[in-house]
Amino acid sequence: MKVEDAARLFKALGDENRLRIIEHISRQGEACACKLLDELDVSQPTLSHHMKLLCDSGLVNARKDGRWMHYSLDKGRFDEAMRFIEGYRRS
Repeated sequence: MKVEDAARLFKALGDENRLRIIEHISRQGEACACKLLDELDVSQPTLSHHMKLLCDSGLVNARKDGRWMHYSLDKGRFDEAMRFIEGYRRS
């Protein structure tokens, strides 16, 4: 993983709401935007902003189903992040 990619990924994780989103998706396996809106008590534009950052970082995958977006974690990206951290720990 390039340093620039790692910075984007860790920036995406540096917000309480985004961590709550990750936690919720992790528990559910997949989460509809409508459920995330209810869970987080944020506006739709705020949720969209958070989801864009999470998707751009590669941590979250999105798929459209009708009028709603459904989100799931990209476990491979989390594994990459762990390998990146492990590389620094060994240094």
